[in-house]
Amino acid sequence: MTTATAGCKAQPADSASAAPSSPPRATATDDAKPPAAQSPSPDAPSSSPKATATPTPKPDPQGTTLMASGSEGKQVRELQARLRQIGHFDRSPTGYYGTVTVAAVQSFQGKRGLSRTGRTDTVTWQKLLGMTHAPTAAELNPPTTRPVTKPDKRCMTGRVLCISKNSRTLSWMIDGRVVSSMDVRFGSQHTPTREGTFSVYWKSRHHVSTIYHTAMPYAMFFSGGQAVHYSADFAARGYSGASHGCVNVRDEGKIASLFAQVRTGDKVVVYG
Repeated sequence: MTTATAGCKAQPADSASAAPSSPPRATATDDAKPPAAQSPSPDAPSSSPKATATPTPKPDPQGTTLMASGSEGKQVRELQARLRQIGHFDRSPTGYYGTVTVAAVQSFQGKRGLSRTGRTDTVTWQKLLGMTHAPTAAELNPPTTRPVTKPDKRCMTGRVLCISKNSRTLSWMIDGRVVSSMDVRFGSQHTPTREGTFSVYWKSRHHVSTIYHTAMPYAMFFSGGQAVHYSADFAARGYSGASHGCVNVRDEGKIASLFAQVRTGDKVVVYG
């Protein structure tokens, strides 16, 4: 079957072109890893500071630092889940100690009369442990980065791909029950993803865009060339990029399972 597949090549967010963008910087809205620092030019002049006596560091009154900006792993994920339990971390755990985590730890420390260092030291950690419970598996690894909003009323009957632009999530629903949810991103302001009620008219497991010649695995077309599909660019760059109108999914395992369940003719609802 032949169909137009325009609008699905990854592009920088809010950009009309597909020109490569500079690496995203970590901001107060995410905990993305910052880009690696570039090494100085070998021809750049350097100065040799005079040797000075190194003062003996004073003991940290808040104990030994356990985690700080740049840390990653299971303990960071637990830290974020515990902070979320008491309202200091407003999103799902990522396992990476970025700017959002620093701000959350500072908030917690300030409320407890501790120095607002943003680092998780032994005193901060012990106070947090005493105020929270051990996170459950669902708290440590929620299905989506951001909470899933209440489904649109059009999603409450039948088999539906219920897609919210506000929460940036897709929920696969059957007769009002959420079967699975996943993170998604959309087109930029210049190539927006259409809103409305549609239906899946074609599935293409190994699809490649005929216009941009880019891979669109697990594509489920619902409106012209716009489709729900896996995006390796989304998986790598997160929300710093955008599509040319398609609904990008970043978890390949989840969309592979979704692709196997969705049938041609199933409803698609895209709403703000």
